[in-house]
Amino acid sequence: MRLEGLSEEQIRALLEESGALTEGHFELSSGLHSPAYVQCALLLEEPERARRVGRALARLLASLRPRSIVAPALGGLIIGHEVAAALGVPFRFTERKDGRMELRRGFRLDEGERVVIVEDVVTTGRSTKEAAEVVRAAGGDVIAVGSIINRAGDESPFGEPYFALVDLDLPAWEPAQCPLCKQGTKAVKPGSRT
Repeated sequence: MRLEGLSEEQIRALLEESGALTEGHFELSSGLHSPAYVQCALLLEEPERARRVGRALARLLASLRPRSIVAPALGGLIIGHEVAAALGVPFRFTERKDGRMELRRGFRLDEGERVVIVEDVVTTGRSTKEAAEVVRAAGGDVIAVGSIINRAGDESPFGEPYFALVDLDLPAWEPAQCPLCKQGTKAVKPGSRT
C-alpha cells in the first residue's frame, strides 16, 4: 500500500469538509473546557478518508519499524487500525474495565515488541499514557506515539517521540478558569471517556 503524505493544510481541509471541527463550549475527555472540539469520528466516518489519513500518519511512523500498533479505545480505534493496515502490522487496542485501561480480548504482546501508540486527538495525553503503561506491563516497548491532531501545545506530554499530522492551537482551561463558564454557558461533554 502506498503511504501518502498529506500537508497540514490538506488535513485541516479534511477536518472542515467532514464537519469534525466545531465551536461552542465543550468539556473535553481530559476534563478541560474549550471553545472548540474535534470529533475525529466525523473525519474518519468515510472509509476512504480514514484510509488516506491513516496512510499519512503511517508515513510519519514507518521509519521506526514498529511491530504493532496499539490504540486506546475509543478514539484511537479507527485511526490505529488504518495505520496498522498501512504499515502491514498487527493492531491491538486497550479499553477501560472498571475505570482502568487494560489489554483484553486475548491480545498479547511479545517481550520487547516494538509498539507505537496511536490516538486520534492528544490534549493532555492521559489515555495515551495509560495505554503505554498497559503495553509496558504486557512486555512491549513503546517506541513512539502518533496522532492525527496535537492540541497539547509545543511540548510533548510523552517521553517517547511524538508525531502528529496537524497541530491545532485550540485553547483549553481548567473549569474554574473557563471564561465561557464565567459567562454562564454550560459545557457539553461530547467525548468518549466516562
